[in-house]
Amino acid sequence: MEKNEYNVKAITDVYKNAHIALQSISDLLPAVEDEDIRNELKEQYEGYEKIIGEISTFMVENQIERKDVNPFKKAMLWSSIKMKTLINSSRNQVAEMMINGTVMGVNELTAMKNEGSNLDEEILALLDKLLKLEEDYQERLKKFL
Repeated sequence: MEKNEYNVKAITDVYKNAHIALQSISDLLPAVEDEDIRNELKEQYEGYEKIIGEISTFMVENQIERKDVNPFKKAMLWSSIKMKTLINSSRNQVAEMMINGTVMGVNELTAMKNEGSNLDEEILALLDKLLKLEEDYQERLKKFL
């Protein structure tokens, strides 16, 4: 894969990673009754919105098409969240679901970073920023377990 293709794929994957997190919070919030974790999720939502804005700006400036998350994947995510919260929407369950999602995001971003010796500095900076954000959110959610 040529360097430019590699960078386009990387920034697209970073964008999708943040977008899935945002979508998860959006799907989860209606089921959350505990005010403390609800406020935490709203703060995280704002953080993901901000980084998605930065990634989007970079993509527009570099004429990279922003591709939405696959609708089938979105539907699967939505149904999984609905099923889990229908059974149990306690703050512990919500925190566990969010931590599991964040761990998957951290793992994907870390693998991408470790493979990314050819990444442009700007893309690597955005990847690092999202990675740090997700690691921070993961730690913050532990208090709700």
